[in-house]
This record gives sequence, C-alpha cells and structure tokens, in this order.
Amino acid sequence: MLIFIMIASVALLLLLIMKFKVHAFVALTIVSLLTALATGIPINKILPTLLNGFGNTLASVALLVGLGAMIGRLLEITGGAKVLADTLINKFGEQKAPLALGIASLLFGFPIFFDAGLVVMLPIIFSVAKQFGGSLIRYAFPAAGAFAVMHAFSVPHPGPVAAGDLLGANIGLLTIIGLICAIPTWYIATYLFGLHLGKKYHLDLPKAFLNAMPINETAVLTPPSFKKVILILLLPLGINYAGYGVKYFSRCKSN
Repeated sequence: MLIFIMIASVALLLLLIMKFKVHAFVALTIVSLLTALATGIPINKILPTLLNGFGNTLASVALLVGLGAMIGRLLEITGGAKVLADTLINKFGEQKAPLALGIASLLFGFPIFFDAGLVVMLPIIFSVAKQFGGSLIRYAFPAAGAFAVMHAFSVPHPGPVAAGDLLGANIGLLTIIGLICAIPTWYIATYLFGLHLGKKYHLDLPKAFLNAMPINETAVLTPPSFKKVILILLLPLGINYAGYGVKYFSRCKSN
C-alpha cells in the first residue's frame, strides 16, 4: 500500500509542477500533507513531522548547495563559462565543437543549477553555432544534456546530497558513482543523440541573435584564466574529499 501511495505522490507532484505550473515548494508542501493523511499520520502530528523532515534535509543540504550556488554565480559574473568553452573549442577544433561545449557544460554543471547554467551558456552556444554553422540542435543538445545529468547525479546538487544523507552514503563515494553514471549517460543520450538529431533536423538560430551579438553580464574585461576556472570548479570536490580524508584518518587513529 505504501508503495502505491509513494508512486501516486510522485505522479501528483510532477502533475502540479509540469501541468498546472504550481511553484515547486508549494507543490511539495501540498503533496507532503496529502501523503501524510494517506499514510494515516494523526492530524496533530502532521505539521511537526513535516517541519522535522524539512529541517533535517535542509541542515544536511544547505551548506553544500549554498557553496555550489556561490561558486556558480562567481563564474557566471566573471566570464568563467566563456573562458572554459572557448579554451575547449580551440583545443578540440571546429568538428568537435559540440563535444567541447558538452564537456564545458559538464564542468560548469558541477556547482551551478541546470536552469542558471543553461541561461549562462546559451549566448555561448549561439555564438559557436553562428561561427561554425549547422543545426543549432547539435550544439545546444549536448550542453543542455550535460547540465541535466550533472544536476541529477552529481554533488553538490540538492537531489544527490539529500539522497546521500537519507541513505547514509559517503559524499565522496557518492560523487564518484554519480560521475560514473552521469558521463556515459550524457555521451550516449545527449551527445551522440544530439549529433543524430542535428543531422536529421535543421534548427536555425533565433533571428534576434543574428542581428547583433547579445550583451550580457558575463562579458567582462579581465576574465579569469582557464586554470583558475578549473580550480574553482573542482573546489567543492576537493572539500568533499578533504572531509572524507579527515574522517578516515580520525577513525584510523582511534583504532
């Protein structure tokens, strides 16, 4: 019975968000209340249970998610995303430009959320598509897919962090397993499939973009170097493994 309630709750949550455009937090609250009633939790204990659940999840997720958001915003306003994409495109060449954009999005997707990352990368994707030609799909699909898999599988995004906390998983090990799942998924389902779609369907650039290059806040006079961008992107991963190392040596010392 509980399995059916869980499936119905997830379906209702997706329906409220995707079909009726209810804000995610409001939809989550509504579904949580209905799930509590369906599972037989006494009415006077529903609110304390919800507050306790939200509080525990927030306590475990907030620090990593907040740090990731700060790093993502830092790279966004300093032009780090463009430096990353331009460097990789120069290295891979014109024929591998979609692969370069995808790898840049994978790296940039470490700390930054899907929607924010895609908004930052879109002008770069448009510029590359305008420069090299061809269907926009072959450039945009690998980049969008990269942000999607990183958001779904990788720490410090809220889903993997919350799941790891609920299951008691080691965050460092969870990061490795997440990358093992994310990279092949991205390569097959979005990069290769994106190239196939690009050959099959031709999607032109937006006309507004063809008239003039967009001006955005990432266009700065002194952007960071490629090495600095990589260092900043790997900072959350380094902190995770530093914490894991401290715990490991503490256990060894106590034994």
